[in-house]
Amino acid sequence: MLAAERGAAANTLAAYRRDLDGAEEAIGDLTQADSAAVASLGVAWADLAPSSLARKCSALRQFFGFLVDEGLRGDDPSPALPRPRTRRPLPRLLNHGEVEAMFARAEDEAAGDKAEAVRMLALLELLYGSGLRATELVSLPLSAVPRDAPFLMVTGKGGQQRMVPVSTRARLALSRWLALRGGGGKLLFPSRSGTGHLTRVRLFQLLRALALRAGIDPEKVSPHVLRHAFATHLLEGGADLRVLQTLLGHADIATTQIYTHVDSARLVALVNARHPLAVRPQES
Repeated sequence: MLAAERGAAANTLAAYRRDLDGAEEAIGDLTQADSAAVASLGVAWADLAPSSLARKCSALRQFFGFLVDEGLRGDDPSPALPRPRTRRPLPRLLNHGEVEAMFARAEDEAAGDKAEAVRMLALLELLYGSGLRATELVSLPLSAVPRDAPFLMVTGKGGQQRMVPVSTRARLALSRWLALRGGGGKLLFPSRSGTGHLTRVRLFQLLRALALRAGIDPEKVSPHVLRHAFATHLLEGGADLRVLQTLLGHADIATTQIYTHVDSARLVALVNARHPLAVRPQES
């Protein structure tokens, strides 16, 4: 159902499978589990972080709802699940200086036109310059690279496609990489074996190694942190939240609103300067 009706991504399907398998190991056949068994998961999962517990409970609620909808169960025991109260964590951020340091190092290393260094520069340009998710980036087909229009066609979560702008800098880096890429295949960033694409894990490792060489704590850096930096710095520059939602491929504007915390001073100044009441004289 998740794949066919909701178009869930492969990573999402794998995560749901792990959560359901883990619950079944703890309490037995989920199609037969009663409310008492479901409630016991609160003890089995007591050591989990609140966010992990919330994710597992969400998977089970959806699974039990599916069973009821399909007539495979007459009751829904999901109200017995623990209900952790979580606050969505603020994204880790890189400041402008740290981003510039990473680019300076990547550009220096790519100056000699070594293939791996130019590829790293192209990856960095697309992560920070276009805000791509790690999976979206590493799985890009060659056909996604623009010829004339400055856009990439990206397939995101749930198989949803969106157009993502590509800066002049990124297009130059991509052109350099394509000249050095060599080989056949249909993927923009093929693996060393040539049978698939660069993995998310390898991308993560490459970024952290670059951060270390640039004098930045590698623990602060990941593909998703650069995506956060893209969104944060655009918002600081005056980007509209709806535009940002489109660029990031968020289905819900609430997901995008987490970035408003990063520029609260600018938002206050905007209200003071642009709201109609801001220009009305105060009565003494």
